[in-house]
Amino acid sequence: MPASNGVDKITAKKRVEKLREQIEDLRYRYHVLDDPKVTDDIYESLQRELKALEDRYPEFKDEFSPTNRVAGKPLDKFVKVKHDVRMLSLNDVFSKEELEAWEKRVQKLLGVGNGRDRSLQGHNRFDYFCELKLDGLSVSLIYQDGKFIRGSTRGDGYIGEDITQNLKTIQSIPLKLRPVPVGLWASGTGHGAPFPEFLEVRGEGIMSKKVLADLNRKYEKEDKPLLANTRNAAAGSLRQLDSNLTAERKLDFFAWDIAQISGQWTVDSGQIKAHSDKHRLLRELGFKVDSHERICKSLDQVEKFVGEIEKLRPDFGYGTDGVVISVDDLLLQERLGVVGKAPRYMAAYKYPAEKATTVIKDIKFNVGRTGVLTPLAIFEPTLVAGSTIGKATLHNIDQINRLDVRVGDTVVIQKAGDVIPEVVEVLPKMRTGKEKKVKVPEVCPVCGSDVEQRSTGSKTLTPALSQRERGRDSVAYYCTNPKCPAKNRRFLQHFVSVLEIYEIGPKILDRFQEEGLISDAADIFTLKVEDIKDLERFGEKSADNIIESISQHKNVSLSRFIYSLGILHVGEQTADDLANHFGSLDKLMSASLDDINFIENIGPVVAQSVYDYFKHKENATFVQKLLKNGVKIHHEQKKAGKFTGKTFVITGTLESMSRDEAKAKIKSLGGKMSESVSKLTSYVVVGNEPGSKYNKAIKLGVEILDEKKLLELIK
Repeated sequence: MPASNGVDKITAKKRVEKLREQIEDLRYRYHVLDDPKVTDDIYESLQRELKALEDRYPEFKDEFSPTNRVAGKPLDKFVKVKHDVRMLSLNDVFSKEELEAWEKRVQKLLGVGNGRDRSLQGHNRFDYFCELKLDGLSVSLIYQDGKFIRGSTRGDGYIGEDITQNLKTIQSIPLKLRPVPVGLWASGTGHGAPFPEFLEVRGEGIMSKKVLADLNRKYEKEDKPLLANTRNAAAGSLRQLDSNLTAERKLDFFAWDIAQISGQWTVDSGQIKAHSDKHRLLRELGFKVDSHERICKSLDQVEKFVGEIEKLRPDFGYGTDGVVISVDDLLLQERLGVVGKAPRYMAAYKYPAEKATTVIKDIKFNVGRTGVLTPLAIFEPTLVAGSTIGKATLHNIDQINRLDVRVGDTVVIQKAGDVIPEVVEVLPKMRTGKEKKVKVPEVCPVCGSDVEQRSTGSKTLTPALSQRERGRDSVAYYCTNPKCPAKNRRFLQHFVSVLEIYEIGPKILDRFQEEGLISDAADIFTLKVEDIKDLERFGEKSADNIIESISQHKNVSLSRFIYSLGILHVGEQTADDLANHFGSLDKLMSASLDDINFIENIGPVVAQSVYDYFKHKENATFVQKLLKNGVKIHHEQKKAGKFTGKTFVITGTLESMSRDEAKAKIKSLGGKMSESVSKLTSYVVVGNEPGSKYNKAIKLGVEILDEKKLLELIK
């Protein structure tokens, strides 16, 4: 049949419907069932014919048509999306022993195990469901009346970003759900549609190893930066503002959970009783679900499955870094619940980081925002965990000395968590005698100023030292020039990151400095739209977004402001302690060394660093410049509560809440937290499997609270 000529409207409408049905069927067979029936040429021919008919008869156009997978106009920015059901993280386990410990916790919470049945109505066991932990970007898909209406990233679990247009480019994501016989899954009541009225699917956006290799060959010829690995490539592709760029990346999608589903399709209908049932329904609705899954009757079977996958995973067409194990029964999942950011009924078994050997060609030193010199090993490009890397961190001079790393050494490198490359071992038997020991530079490799050696702590663990400082007996080397360009560049990045001015990334900061628009972080608050809009590759809209973001972040809390200054040894918690103690910037800037040292959890090393910072004339001038340029600081002093003046230490695992949640509740009532037990400790809260802090509390006579007593005190 011709593409469009000689077709009357009625015939065209029928043809459009048939084409959409045929294209969807081919999509499902190719991307979900892995059973292609026709060549790409035929598939593309059907697509072209459908588009021609839709162009000729605009009244037949449909936003859910297979021709509408790529939007025409790039977005200006991503819109924030609130998740109705929180997107959780998973607790990781790295060994058989940790997996068995997880099972014991589950059994204890459910009241089973040790031959005793206390709550499972005659059943002293339950099934596990095992599936691959895919290496990509977790996303949420929302369907209303069977149609894909929104997709978003995980974000922080509560708030993500709307990436609907990018997700539409993935062929394995159905724009419309496939009809399922109502009697098969639902009760037949309600609207009786062959799919849920509302459905939220969770899954993983991924890039295959083949696509990564093909793209990198193409980019190499075009002299473009290569993609690091499939995980980073998938995440970066899904966060493109132009969906045409995402489409070029040929991403894939695997569904692994149903987060929400409308009434007649829920667990109450009696059809969806287990996590494995969700996977079965997802397949029937048209989603791609990985075939490597198994229901296991015991932990022995789980461990056997984990071992099988470990042998197979190098040959998979996509990245996977572990196996997700869950209690299959959904009612038991509900009983087990969630603690902190992770469900109790799930665990992710992570395989060891992949290792490889290589030869170190050179060791260079980078300069950080505080002036510290960090050694970096340069070696022959080596394939590790699916990506080629040519450098890895050595962390500090202590690590070099501990490993006895030399230029020319054969070393073992690994990607910790399959992401961060590092040198973990030297193979001394491979030495030839030509290896050279590492010499710390006498001058800064960036500005040429003197380098000085400083201790980052004390070898004597005296009571005067805070917990944060104890054990920091390492040595670091610093550039002494406060105006070192490298220090300034790193500080600028730190500053905008802490103040959450996300519209200004590292490359934009570099550009602003190159153009002479800014010389320090305070200058950022003097920028105007007209300063930016005429710069190459910016434009008025981009300039508006940058200035708006700067304006929105001029009001900053005292704690965050202190942290943004990049004071040596001052992290978020120390900044919070300083803000709560002094209550204002003026009081902090005029404080004596004794005033600062008096604060609990801040020892002499940190106190000296804070004192020195504000006594340095250039730093004081910079702070005043920030205030003059419009930065406003606010601080809400914590109100006194029932725990005011009390110091708590938590040890062991709590059952009803995470340790972070317990700490937050204690702090909200005026209490203070500490990581070490002393005579000044008011209470030690003891959970399951407490550590040495429990014994020390008994020895010192500190009052001990179990979780029940803590909850009673909080209430």
